[in-house]
Amino acid sequence: MKKTIIAFSLLIIALLTLFQLSKYALFVGKTSVELITTIVATVFLIVGIYINKKTLHKEKSTARKVDHSKIEELQISTREYEVLRKISDGLSNKEIAEKLFVSESTIKSHVSSLLQKLNAKRRTQAVQKAKEMHIID
Repeated sequence: MKKTIIAFSLLIIALLTLFQLSKYALFVGKTSVELITTIVATVFLIVGIYINKKTLHKEKSTARKVDHSKIEELQISTREYEVLRKISDGLSNKEIAEKLFVSESTIKSHVSSLLQKLNAKRRTQAVQKAKEMHIID
């Protein structure tokens, strides 16, 4: 976080300096407005490309692998695992039932079974425990 603050602070200082130099150059009259505009636009382009490469294209280094042995140990079925993933996506029982082409009561049964297997009282707690056990991403 400190690196980001320092980088943006330096960027702001550099841009302010560039603007001041361009104002001075324009005031003196040795350069044209088009040249100053081109220089400022080029600097913004380079900074934009740099920030894009540094921030947007970072690979996720904290990506965790799903622990399939833990899923088998808890005896979570394939369908229950699908339901758990849909719960983690924030879907309701009705939405899950529509996506998996089953009845809402079937989903309720799967959710109940998942809560029991994960020793959870609520759906949110089940998702939290599943993430802690590396069962879901």
